[in-house]
Amino acid sequence: MDKSQLLEKTAEKLSPFETAHLVDFARHLTVKAALSNPWIVCGFLIVAFYAVVVRSKFVLAALFTTISLLLLIRYTMPAEGDSLNVSSTLPFAFGGLAIGAFLIYLYFIKTE
Repeated sequence: MDKSQLLEKTAEKLSPFETAHLVDFARHLTVKAALSNPWIVCGFLIVAFYAVVVRSKFVLAALFTTISLLLLIRYTMPAEGDSLNVSSTLPFAFGGLAIGAFLIYLYFIKTE
């Protein structure tokens, strides 16, 4: 096998990771699909492991924010055909306030 064949096989194997395919995947990604996609969950676990090993408070806070916002949107926002009402908006608002309050506590109040 010469170099040109090896390059062609490599390009063929990496074609699903082209920018157009990744953008299309992100555009059609829903919160439910993101929470059940094993690649995304594995990525979160790798980032969490890195943040714990390096002891990076910023990466842990960003990971906490991302995961908690995904869960908040998943469980508080109405389905696609439903309308917004107070019973679905208030838990979302107070959940967002709780996330913000925790981040403020983590960065400004808690001392190490």
